[in-house]
Amino acid sequence: MICITGDMHGDFSRLYNLEFNKDDILIALGDTGINYYLNKYDIENKKILNNLNIKIFSIRGNHEERPENINTYKEVEMFGGKVFIEEEYPNLIFAKDGEIYNIDNKSILVIGGAYSVDKEYRLLYGHK
Repeated sequence: MICITGDMHGDFSRLYNLEFNKDDILIALGDTGINYYLNKYDIENKKILNNLNIKIFSIRGNHEERPENINTYKEVEMFGGKVFIEEEYPNLIFAKDGEIYNIDNKSILVIGGAYSVDKEYRLLYGHK
């Protein structure tokens, strides 16, 4: 099964009452809340998501750090393209911008992020 959601911003409660199996994939369309703060809050979120019985294929949003800029991520081949994963959280998969993936016999082109309407505010106050 493939599920699609977006803009969780660190609130994963919509996932808690769903039943997944290890072959299911959740495609998270940006601003998941995995690499927002680059501190212990992100680590707690990663632990929560890693304990769900599902692969999370996350497409980078405009408010989270790019995984290629975080030294704990490594680039590997998956779904016919390159992805970023952390060994400690193997079911949290970050797509690489511009890659084309084959998931469940469907081709998926990934173009992460977008212009943020609150960009000036976020830059002024040091938010991602």
